[in-house]
Amino acid sequence: MTKTRAVPVGIGHYLPARVVENTEFEATLDTSDDWIRSRSGIERRHFAAEGETTSQMAVAAARAALDMAGLAPGDIDVVIVATSTPDLTFPSVATMVQAGLGMEGGFAFDVQAVCAGFVYALANADALIVSGQARRALVIGAETFSRIMDWTDRGTCVLFGDGAGALILEAQEGDGTVADRGILATDLHSDGRFKDLLYVDGGVSSTGTTGVLRMEGREVFRHAVEKLAETAETALARAGAQPEQVDWVVPHQANLRIITRTAQKMGIDMDRVVVTVQDHGNTSAASIPLALSVGVARGQIKQGDLLVCEAIGGGLAWGAVVIRW
Repeated sequence: MTKTRAVPVGIGHYLPARVVENTEFEATLDTSDDWIRSRSGIERRHFAAEGETTSQMAVAAARAALDMAGLAPGDIDVVIVATSTPDLTFPSVATMVQAGLGMEGGFAFDVQAVCAGFVYALANADALIVSGQARRALVIGAETFSRIMDWTDRGTCVLFGDGAGALILEAQEGDGTVADRGILATDLHSDGRFKDLLYVDGGVSSTGTTGVLRMEGREVFRHAVEKLAETAETALARAGAQPEQVDWVVPHQANLRIITRTAQKMGIDMDRVVVTVQDHGNTSAASIPLALSVGVARGQIKQGDLLVCEAIGGGLAWGAVVIRW
């Protein structure tokens, strides 16, 4: 029996020009390059320039994905942007991307699930394509987390970076088996009881300010390893696949220790894990599409490879997607 699949046809990313090495923080914080590397695996990150916005980075990543796919903006039916750092309270970043690309048709909306945002956005895009509401979806993760940092908190401000990644999915017919290309399974979760573990202490209806990021790092680490391995295994089971069949795990790039521990828990060697956290830091919803784009550019990810993408973020919200490239 044939089945409609959301198949990747283009990928691209954008990183701001400014590269911030760990040593830059030594002048203002009680920290060091060794301290940051040993706790996170991060060596550097990119920060947006003054006046550079989330939507501008998203448009740049989208253009790169369109170029790879050989498509024009008018070929896209829906734009979905995963972000927690929009340009404005409203309208959505996705509509700004739509305008920035010169799209006059289709529809656009944002998804807000913090670091799990891109996984949530992929699940939404898959549902729209499988249901027939869209033939092609442009799915973007874009963040300017440098705008919500407490620069006196060495436990958080050294971890995050800015950037954007974009993936184009297209409806294609498969055989309904694990051998099909495209999204094969998704698994989403959230638990609002853990809000205080990772949040921003401002908002429109509370303080009227943007606020800054607050995190209980040890607790987030504990939840992350357990929940990421579990959601990845659930998504694989739904796809009818086993961990040993996975060519690449493309995780949310939050912390190298989390990535390593999660892979161990899944029984997957690190040589099958795409790692970019050392160069990008934690770019929240942008981290998975950034890693996908870099993995393709490096020649790691090839057509036909079976991938698992998993992420966890504030909410807590977490989930996984199994996709054959």
